[in-house]
This record gives sequence, structure tokens and C-alpha cells, in this order.
Amino acid sequence: MAAGKFQVMTLTDTAADRVRELVENSDKNAIGLRVGIKKGGCAGMEYTMDLVEEAKSGDDVVEDKGAKLFIDPSAVLFLLGTEMDFEVTKFRSGFVFKNPNEVSACGCGESVSLQAADLSALAR
Repeated sequence: MAAGKFQVMTLTDTAADRVRELVENSDKNAIGLRVGIKKGGCAGMEYTMDLVEEAKSGDDVVEDKGAKLFIDPSAVLFLLGTEMDFEVTKFRSGFVFKNPNEVSACGCGESVSLQAADLSALAR
């Protein structure tokens, strides 16, 4: 990570383990996981995740705990400060995003409403 550059996202140990497991067990020549957002769902936006075989121009690369994430450039401002976790409960297992830019979420937790991060607050 370059000096003075703010890391877009962090991963919990459990999330990093799961990302590494997905990459290692991929049928592709995956090098990491791309995280983005798209319009959709009842709250307005959904997180997207895809295995990555090569970085795209403009991707913000996060390396944390041995796992590599590629952040879609259009999602960076919505994901600043987010912690990505992986949890297994009695009813579901999956990645969970603790995002300070989240305004609201639907009841199922699959869809969120996000606002862009306040960059002036990060500069302090």
C-alpha cells in the first residue's frame, strides 16, 4: 500500500480465509475477488462479487491478510471504510459488509442504500 493512501476496505480473518479458499478452489486462474456495487434490490443497491483472473484498469487493489480484493472504480466512494466479514449462521452463510456509508438496508440484508463517502472527513 502506498504511503499516505487510504485502504478502501479491510477484511476480517474469516473473510480473508474464505476469499483465499474461493481463489484456490476456483476452476479459473483466479488471482482474487472483485467487489463492486450495482443498482438493484428493494433498497436500491447490491454488492457484487466475482472471481478475478486479471486486474482491470482503474481497479483499486486491496491486499489484506493474504487475500486480494479488486475494487471496481465506480464503487470506491461507496465502499471506503468498509469491513468485509464472512459469517455462517444456522440459516445462511456468506459475506457481510459493515459499511459506514450505508444509509439503510432491506430486511433480508441483500440490498442496501448507500451514500458516497465524505472525503473531507477522511482528510482530518
